[in-house]
Formats: sequence, structure tokens, C-alpha cells
Amino acid sequence: MSTNNNSNNNNNSNNNRSFPWDIPQTKPDRALSQAMSRLYANYLTPRPEDNPLFTSFKYTELVGFDYNGHDGTVSRRDPSKVILVDDTYYMWYTKRDTKTPPQGAEKCTDSIPSTDWDLAEIWYATSQDGFVWQEQGCAIKRPAKPMPGWRSVSTPDILVWKGKYYLYYQAFMQASGIKGDHCPVTLSYANSPDGPWTPCNHIVVENGEPGSWDQFSIHDPYLLVYKGKIHLYYKSAFGDRPDYLVGNGLATADDPLGPFNKHPLNPILNSGHETTYFPFKQGIAAFAIRNGNENNSIQYADDGVNFNLASVTSLMPIAAGPFVPDAFTNLDSDKTGNGQGISWGISHFSDKTDPTTKHSFLGRFDCNLMQNGGNKDMKETDVIHHPSVYFAQKLSPQQKKQRQQTAIKSKNTC
Repeated sequence: MSTNNNSNNNNNSNNNRSFPWDIPQTKPDRALSQAMSRLYANYLTPRPEDNPLFTSFKYTELVGFDYNGHDGTVSRRDPSKVILVDDTYYMWYTKRDTKTPPQGAEKCTDSIPSTDWDLAEIWYATSQDGFVWQEQGCAIKRPAKPMPGWRSVSTPDILVWKGKYYLYYQAFMQASGIKGDHCPVTLSYANSPDGPWTPCNHIVVENGEPGSWDQFSIHDPYLLVYKGKIHLYYKSAFGDRPDYLVGNGLATADDPLGPFNKHPLNPILNSGHETTYFPFKQGIAAFAIRNGNENNSIQYADDGVNFNLASVTSLMPIAAGPFVPDAFTNLDSDKTGNGQGISWGISHFSDKTDPTTKHSFLGRFDCNLMQNGGNKDMKETDVIHHPSVYFAQKLSPQQKKQRQQTAIKSKNTC
């Protein structure tokens, strides 16, 4: 009886104790609000500055690419992850070089694009330092009709498997926007990152059955080797634009040519847009940007499937293709590896302010998402923006007029 009283007294004492001034790294023995409990239950560390999966992002313009005066006729976007081959960095990307900027589905022709990624091909570039790049030429041309990709090939990613190179990409068989953004994934392979590339000439990941979340689109293939299997992460959209939500799925295979089996828990991410994944510790980390309730977050799954929030951040890179040194090294199915993380990569920026010159261009991002980063570099939570960044998000003339009318009406009724 006395033991129970002592236990109750101890619990009451702990609950009445104030939360420590110096926030502890482990959960204190006291009652906590839900918000404070989440610091210990949902994140790797209670302080973002100590969290290896939290970062701020820095951006640098690339040297070596021409955009025809940024008139909208030349676009580069959706870079692959960066790989290092014989002391040279390689990346692949969507390139559109057309006589006009995108004109929409209603005005597109065989030579006029509907969207920024219509009538595109896959090009590649190399670099010695990740800042200055040399465009090497076209890697994947559009095949003849009716082969997959005859209308456009875009959004590539690279897999290195048993000494060979495999480029996976979206293969459009109609102009984007005519029936949404519908297309499957196919691939080409080569013995060298410089090609020549041989198309497999078939769809690698099939669309889902009618009525399923990925019935129309298998987009943004992203390849990792994890637990001895090829993991292909992809995105699809629930519903039509503009009222849509993007989720990510997973398909796995034992061979680059397939068959790829979709995971039964798909979709495995409820938010995000493009696909960006990398090995981290024993699991996989992922970017979730732009769309959904969990946008602007970095997430982690120790099994590569069941993702949880690891951090929230800002100004995340769009369509990030990071340099992932250990993307393909986890060949042992009996081990989960020890992913080291990422520190830089390539993303794209889209100029949508003027519809007559709509296009995208590539830039470099730097971050600190290394398991053994060992410093607070790029761990700022208070990211300073120039006031123009905020004022660029201005009301439309119609929105401004409505709010002015509402304010005047409110004054007259007071």
C-alpha cells in the first residue's frame, strides 16, 4: 500500500515539474502536450539544427547552358540524379527546342508544343565540379510512331546495374493536356553513360487498372537499389487538374527490364510532386514538395515504404536530382546498408510569369542531409527572403477588387 502511494507521489511530482530550459535530447519523464510529444515521437531529434534530415537549401546558377535569350523556345527541366563515372559527373534531363513556347492543348501541332515537356527529347551533360557543365548531346530521341514516346520523351532517371546503364523515362503517345497528362514509363540501356542507347521498346511499368489512383499516369521514375532489389519510385495524380493531389508509388524488380511489381500499400507518399529519394542509415529518405498536406517536408522510412515526417523546411528544390553516391550499392538482400545522405544536386526553375515565354532552366542546389554532417552548415530555420519574394505572391486584379469591395461594404454596415 505504501509503495503505491509513493508511486503516485512520484508521478504527481514528475507531472508538476516544469519542462527543462535546455531542451533534452530524450523525452523527459513528465506529462507533455501533443505538440511537445511530437518532437520526440515524430522527428529524429527535438531540435531541427541537430536533425540530420533537416536542412535549408542554397541555390547557384549553372554555367554552360544556352536558353536562346529565355524566349521560351528552349527548355531544360526534370534532371535525373547525378552520378560519378571515372571522375566525371553525369546528368540527364528533358530538353525542348521548339519554334514556339508551349501553346496549350488546343493550339498544339506536330511542331508546336502543348506543355513545357511536350515535343521533348532527353539530353545529357557532364561536369568536373557540379557548377560548370558541358552539354554532350541527345541521349534519347523520340522514336517513330506508334512506339511509346513518339510524341515526347521526358523526365529521365538513371540506374547503374551490373556494369550497365539504364535510362527510365516517360513516354508520351499524345500531346500532354489533350486527355490530362497521361503516359507510361519505358527505358533504354547502354554499356556506357555516353551511349549509344538501345530502346527496350515496351512499357516497363503498366498503368493501374481502371478506377485506380495510377490508372492514367506513371510519372517521374526514380531508381534506387535497396535490399538487393531495384526500387522504382514514381508519382501519379488523383483526379484532374486543377483539383488534383499527387501521390508516390513504388514498384520493385529483380531485373532492370522487369517485371516490376507494384507495392500493395501504394501510394506510399500522400504528398509531394516530383520524386526525390536517397538511402539514409538503414532506410530511405524522400522529399515531399508542393502538393498535399505534408508538402515542404522531408520524410523517412526504415523499410523504404512506410514514410513518416522527419523534418519540415522551405524553398525545397523542384524536381530535385541529387548526387547520390550510394544509390546503387545496396546489392546485399541480407543487409539494409548504411546510407550516407546527400549534399548537392540539380533542380529546375520554371518561368511562369509570362505565358508567352514559358520555359524551365536548370540550377544547382546545396544542402546538408548527411548522416555524418558534423556541423550546423545549412541548418538555418529562419531563412531570410528579399521582400520582393513575398510581393511576387500578389493578389490578382479580380481578387484585389473583391477585397476592396468587401472592406467598403463592411465599413458601411458598421
